[in-house]
Amino acid sequence: MCELLGMSANVPTDICFSFSGLLERGGNTGPHKDGWGITFYEGKGCRTFKDPEPSCQSEIAKLVKAYPIKSVSVISHIRQGNRGRTCLENTHPFTRELWGREITYAHNGQLSDYKHLKTDFYRPVGNTDSELAFCWILDKVREKYPSRPSNMVSVFRYIAKLAHTLRDKGVFNMLITDGIYVLAYCTNNLHWITRRAPFGKATLIDADMVVDFQKETTPDDVVTVIATRPLTNDEQWQKLEPGEFALFKLGEKV
Repeated sequence: MCELLGMSANVPTDICFSFSGLLERGGNTGPHKDGWGITFYEGKGCRTFKDPEPSCQSEIAKLVKAYPIKSVSVISHIRQGNRGRTCLENTHPFTRELWGREITYAHNGQLSDYKHLKTDFYRPVGNTDSELAFCWILDKVREKYPSRPSNMVSVFRYIAKLAHTLRDKGVFNMLITDGIYVLAYCTNNLHWITRRAPFGKATLIDADMVVDFQKETTPDDVVTVIATRPLTNDEQWQKLEPGEFALFKLGEKV
């Protein structure tokens, strides 16, 4: 299966440390060699880098890792393909516009009996179960909320309800964001950690890298990282239970 990585922070923060660990799982310490991608939000805009090549040897991944883009919301994905061929259009994350904002999504898992999911306004570009599920979710949200509501928490709760339906069709671990909120939904494997003062050191599991967050942050910083499996071996990660979801805004769990 694939692996997910997300971040929610109260100040623009780079994700180079966690991203470095994830990249190694894309064909080196893990089997997820069928492409990778990452989306960073900057204000109302976002920038996405994707490559169908294994992340551990991707020149684009090396560029992103060396270029500390700062963001308050990030979604990343490494792919082990099971639905759809290995190509750029099937590479996560996927992004669509809703209410004048870019919505970004990535999925880990495999669905069965999904081709009957009906979409109207949103159509998949590739041929994965993941992208079809994303289009179905956005169609349902657009139908229920024709315009952007003032209470976005209710929207993400509704998305989690839709995820319950998709979970009945197989494994559906998901990250989705509008650049302000980040929703994590778990079927079987998803973890998160919130880092805040007093900050300490952390060591990556998949790469020879240690960072002292106290030297990289201010006392007011709050940063939550979400990952399929813990990325560090000396921190206490929280595990989501099957069918559980967590919503984050500016680093804090809502």
